Amino acid sequence: MSSSDLIERENPAHPGEIVGSVRLTAPASVDAIVSAADVAQQDWATHTLEHRCAHLTAAVASLTEDRVDELANVLARELGKPLPDSRGEIGFAAVFLRYCIESAPAVLAEHEIDDEAGRLSFRKVPYGVVAAITPWNAPVILSMLKIAPALVAGNAVVVKPSPYAPLAITGVIESLAATLPDGLLQVVHGGPETGEALIAHPLVRKIAFTGGNAVAKAIGKAAAVAITPTVMELGGNDAAIFLDDAVLDDAAFDRIVTASYATSGQVCMASKRIYVHRARYDEFVTGFVAAAGRMVRLGDPLVEGVTVGPVVNRAARERLEKLIAEAAASGGQVIDVGVVDPSTTDDGYYVRPRLVLGLSDHERLVCEEQFGPVVPVLVYDDVDEAIERANAGELGLGASVWSADESRAFGIAARLEAGFVFINTHNRTGMSMRAPFGGVKKSGFGREYGDEGLLEYVQTCVTHAPALFRAGADPEATARASRAYPGQ
Repeated sequence: MSSSDLIERENPAHPGEIVGSVRLTAPASVDAIVSAADVAQQDWATHTLEHRCAHLTAAVASLTEDRVDELANVLARELGKPLPDSRGEIGFAAVFLRYCIESAPAVLAEHEIDDEAGRLSFRKVPYGVVAAITPWNAPVILSMLKIAPALVAGNAVVVKPSPYAPLAITGVIESLAATLPDGLLQVVHGGPETGEALIAHPLVRKIAFTGGNAVAKAIGKAAAVAITPTVMELGGNDAAIFLDDAVLDDAAFDRIVTASYATSGQVCMASKRIYVHRARYDEFVTGFVAAAGRMVRLGDPLVEGVTVGPVVNRAARERLEKLIAEAAASGGQVIDVGVVDPSTTDDGYYVRPRLVLGLSDHERLVCEEQFGPVVPVLVYDDVDEAIERANAGELGLGASVWSADESRAFGIAARLEAGFVFINTHNRTGMSMRAPFGGVKKSGFGREYGDEGLLEYVQTCVTHAPALFRAGADPEATARASRAYPGQ
């Protein structure tokens, strides 16, 4: 195998180190992979839901503690995500698969209505082969959000991970696939050409995508040509609104700091712009900086105590440095926060976590998704003003409202243009597997997690026997109904 057949992944903390490689999937090979998935799916769908759940429960057991530790080390090195967070991601992926298994009997059950109007039978039918296109920032869990409900529902899945973090998720897929029917769960690797061959394949019946809007547009065009349904979770520029009665204790500051800087801020639902009432602004800034001093330690993700690692690659670091320079040139006050561990290196793709004050909403750091550990804090005077500013822009993934009055916070949340609003927290500390997650506006459509996340991977098929046409029905009424439109 030549080097041109491989996708190598460098360590962003030590760019000279190659963590590992995966074999490139040639576009021409995609047909055989999808065809095998289609054969496997047709058999998988014939089994009962109980059988599929039992089989998947056994598959989860392949992610042993030793295997999780091994894959977490790989994920930390290929992505720059601190080791405890990497271990948590892989562990959570297994928990989520179990959640889908436990939820499926109630959510996907067939049911009937048989009454004076007739008999209706409702079946939840899988699509077939699902193509899952997944990003690098949380490659294991964001893949599992598609794999788990799709397999439970009776589909086959072909995953195409990002070339920036292909190693750990490949290990997870291989562990699960080894216990499943051949071809049911597969992975392909490559760039746009491989992705295009996958999403355009005629046997792909649904596409699930998490990522940026530029790729989403390309997928959407290809899906439109093939009339393939999609579910998309796209970018966000999440606003956190701190009301004048927000509880600003150490625990609250720890949550907002974690929400802003976890995974170096490279999270779609991270807190990316913070609006604070003028009466609490100085108090907030002081408390935030102090909390970052407790919570944020920038360094090599394998070093104990490090909570923020490097960003994913050189291009990401350069883009963020440019945004910071622009903010400073526009009069923004750039404040370094947290501490720097001695394990950092000059050649690593490190970006010092920062808080930026004094910007207008028109600066790029505010109105664009920065996707890094640099967070603007903005002042407001009136709640209506804060809501209007939070709703500005084309994205609407998440938001948060912070208040001592929960009812007041819920009322404001209802006015925010966001698919998911956290109360008194933000990002992963506010997630729940029972709560559907997804965006509005250009942050996507469809949902993951919750009952809705399972239902994304089935179609409701109905069998109907109207009472008027049953044996023994009144002949005159039957004749009239045969000539009428529904409802007449």
